[in-house]
Amino acid sequence: MSTHQEPTAQQIKDDKLYIEMGLSDKEYEDVTQVLGRLPNYTETGLFSVMWSEHCSYKSSKPVLKKFPTEGVRVIQGPGEGAGVVDIGDEDALVFKIESHNSPSAVEPFHGAATGLGGILRDVFSMGARPIAALNSLRFGDLQSERVQFLFEQAVKGIAHYGNTMNVPVVGGEVQFDEAYEGNPLVNAMVVGLIKHDDLVKGLASGEGNSVMYVGGETGRDGIHGATFSSTELTEDETEGVFVKGNPDLQKRVLEACLELAKSDALIGMQDMGAAGITSSASEMASKAGAGLELYLEKVPQRDPNMTPYEMMLSESQERMLIVVEKGREHEIEEILNKWDVPSAIIGKVTTDKQFRLLYNGEVVADVPADALAEDSPVYHKRSEEPAYYKTFQAERVEKPNVDNIQETFLQLIAQPSVASKEWVYEQFDKQDKDFVLRPGASAGVVRIPNTKKAVAMTTDCNARYIYLDPNTGGKIAVAEAARNLVCTGAKPIAITDGLNYGSPDNPEVFWQIEQSAEGISEACRTLETPVVSGNVSLYNETNGDAIYPTPIIGMVGLVTDVEHVTTPSFKEEGDIIYVIGETLPEFGGSELQKLLNGRISGQAPAIDLDVEKARQDELLEAIQLGFVASAVDISDGGLALALTESIVGEQLGADITVEDDAVTALFSESQSRYLVSVKQEHQEQFEAIITAKQIGQVTNEKTLTIKNNNEELLIQVDVHQLEDAWKHSIRNIMAN
Repeated sequence: MSTHQEPTAQQIKDDKLYIEMGLSDKEYEDVTQVLGRLPNYTETGLFSVMWSEHCSYKSSKPVLKKFPTEGVRVIQGPGEGAGVVDIGDEDALVFKIESHNSPSAVEPFHGAATGLGGILRDVFSMGARPIAALNSLRFGDLQSERVQFLFEQAVKGIAHYGNTMNVPVVGGEVQFDEAYEGNPLVNAMVVGLIKHDDLVKGLASGEGNSVMYVGGETGRDGIHGATFSSTELTEDETEGVFVKGNPDLQKRVLEACLELAKSDALIGMQDMGAAGITSSASEMASKAGAGLELYLEKVPQRDPNMTPYEMMLSESQERMLIVVEKGREHEIEEILNKWDVPSAIIGKVTTDKQFRLLYNGEVVADVPADALAEDSPVYHKRSEEPAYYKTFQAERVEKPNVDNIQETFLQLIAQPSVASKEWVYEQFDKQDKDFVLRPGASAGVVRIPNTKKAVAMTTDCNARYIYLDPNTGGKIAVAEAARNLVCTGAKPIAITDGLNYGSPDNPEVFWQIEQSAEGISEACRTLETPVVSGNVSLYNETNGDAIYPTPIIGMVGLVTDVEHVTTPSFKEEGDIIYVIGETLPEFGGSELQKLLNGRISGQAPAIDLDVEKARQDELLEAIQLGFVASAVDISDGGLALALTESIVGEQLGADITVEDDAVTALFSESQSRYLVSVKQEHQEQFEAIITAKQIGQVTNEKTLTIKNNNEELLIQVDVHQLEDAWKHSIRNIMAN
């Protein structure tokens, strides 16, 4: 034991030490009532992490109840390590998104790397083999040196961990805005594949069954990480809570756990994530209606003289907790030894529903498992519509004044938020035989081995729209994710959400949370994409300045036949180019507005979910029938960006005619729209399925030519100019 003397239970109460540990006066009082006595230092620590926002969702639980979580494909909704959906033939997808924002703000390489490491464990702890990873990143203005450092290091961290684990990063998104200057967001999503029968849950059941610790040793890193992630950052943040990952060890842990999942000696398995042993052990016991007794001297320790408090709150990486049938521990140990994964038996399952910790025979904590895992306080926070929202809603729609359309077009496609993210994804390994579409397409697509099927996946959120109008913006985030999947030939089937906001104690921020959840829920119901897992990250603010509300939508879709997979690039000279959907002068929160004004205001683009669903269904049918040569959704950056993405890939050109107002036609961000190309022989069949406006043809000229209806030339740029502006923008900024 450490020679450091821990405060007594009375001192904790008298000196209000529980407040620095993360409990409020009322919460501390609740703990004393639950226990019928004053909690000791270790017990106070257990409650402070398990009742933290990060672990308990105490402010967001009432909002999360709004989400639709059931559907014909849903096998496991929220509540386990990850969500599970059926994709036929006894195959299922296991997936979830997680944030690692606070650690990445201070230690971006390790913060981002361990963020990916943790979400990988959530997926393989359920017995699923991870087949793909995605990310969703937000940083401040990329011209800032600090932002460049954070961006570069976070991407390196993700690449290092993903590449070592041989899990391909197949897609994602990166946006830059001053709103994230103090609080970058690093969200990682992982998708795994499993057979229905191999699914494992995090349960600690069966009296006398053994509790085993698997993986890396426990050190002093990450102690109180969960409570650190539940508070606002300050400028001089120096807390030593940061952890480093070891992907080489995790690779062995992964293979061992996938083999364990097939053994009937295994009862349950869970990742030691936020709050380490405390969360995994208490949650597994509580879910099973059981209790646990742990013997802490048996916990493998990296640092000398660790106290029970330190062992229980450490967030050292690459660790799993498993429950094994009594008498069959040797079978499990054989598998772990085969993969060179350390393990130790550290406790047993009991039936008294108590979470009991012993150290060298002395009881150092004895609390109800349910009190930790299930019975945290739930807060119904005050909600208030912000004054800025009323102002923006009252603003008249004004078309921005553009003097030189060609110059503005080239400037806009070079803005870091919409420019090509090639600089990011070229750092990820590309060796994967099951890749169908790599990063850079509308969505990542990975083939399901030994079948014609593939899974498409994406992460999406335009936080500017959500700031302007959270309800509408929430709908748009779901709809855009679904459009991206449809463009690849996939039917959207379910989502995971990464909900990132400022402080819920601010009524205006809580209003953003409530309103965006309403919008997300409505879109999920209309588009038939239930929420099966997710993560909430609150208090993303620095010195009182909150980030834009950023609920990231991670969505998966099913491609029934890889022959249907479609890409954004135009394919052949003579193909007809269409715009599907109506274009209105909608510039609130747009790239053009930000480019010209340096800020955003006004109303977000409108969306009609019934129209959205009908167009998605029609386009998917046309793609599956083979009538669509290329497809990309028109969203951030408007038609200008969609044309750029369609041309640069195959080095073809296009002759385009825009009607009415060229600024609206090229730069509006109206919703439910697509840019598609169709071979001439499929024109009639395509037009019979979907209403679309013909705007031009694909050429061999390697030039984009745009005229108005009076044949006036508005834009004439060659592919190299487009490439230089769009493809090389981030690379050039980072090189300088």
